Amino acid sequence: MIILLAGAGGQLGRDLQLTLAGTDLHPFDHGQLDITDAGAVVAVVERIRPDWIINAAAFNDVDGAEQAEDQAFAVNAAGAGNLAEAAARVGGAIVHVSTDYVFDGTKGSPYTEDDQPNPLSVYARSKYEGEQRVLGSGASACVLRTAWLYGWQGKNFVKAILGAAERSGPIRVVADQVGSPTATRDLAEAIAGLVRLGSIPSPLFHVVNAGACSRFEFARAIVGGRVAVEPITTEQSGRLARRPAYSALSSSRWPATGLPALSGWETALVRFLSEKQAAQH
Repeated sequence: MIILLAGAGGQLGRDLQLTLAGTDLHPFDHGQLDITDAGAVVAVVERIRPDWIINAAAFNDVDGAEQAEDQAFAVNAAGAGNLAEAAARVGGAIVHVSTDYVFDGTKGSPYTEDDQPNPLSVYARSKYEGEQRVLGSGASACVLRTAWLYGWQGKNFVKAILGAAERSGPIRVVADQVGSPTATRDLAEAIAGLVRLGSIPSPLFHVVNAGACSRFEFARAIVGGRVAVEPITTEQSGRLARRPAYSALSSSRWPATGLPALSGWETALVRFLSEKQAAQH
């Protein structure tokens, strides 16, 4: 089984490389493959002829996308489409990673795969268009929506809160955004399991660590009482892009794959923090 991994330099891509070790894996970071360049994508895919393409590449700066709309759509929409169309050319399948932010947050309970997206921001609209391009490409395709990713590599909420906790003073965190924090290692293992099935049982899955919490509750769990955490509103945070107030995900379809469900978000966080602490000693 030949696998092409786009976005191999990101936090999910790094964990996917570890999880897929031992396979015929061809990882490409942005410098090695610009997915917005359709010709380059076709050339690489036709040379490797992968059975699977995993797209972990994304323009993930939610606020920055508001002022870089063309770049966000080039990567998240056109780039995703380029990979999917190239997969179709060689008879390969594609797994594309998307986001909880495609929803507007007004449902008030966890979103399933059957709920209708209504993206609020440039970033979210670009990701939703990416989903549509992948699923409309003619390739055997699967979109995995996930949420609030954190891992060892790159920038993420957990690392930002840990960094803030090392400085004195209370940490101010929004308390009116609820979602499903997800460890990249757990998502990587889920993607690897799906690829090893050898077929796509559904074109769309939600894959997150189980449960939901607010950003404020998540931050308190991260610092474990070492530093005071103060709740603020989204309006007080002054962020440029609109974000869904409640974007927790649940999957009505994942159990049918026969693959294990992801652990609860608290369990995943405890494991991550314990591993991080062990690595520092």
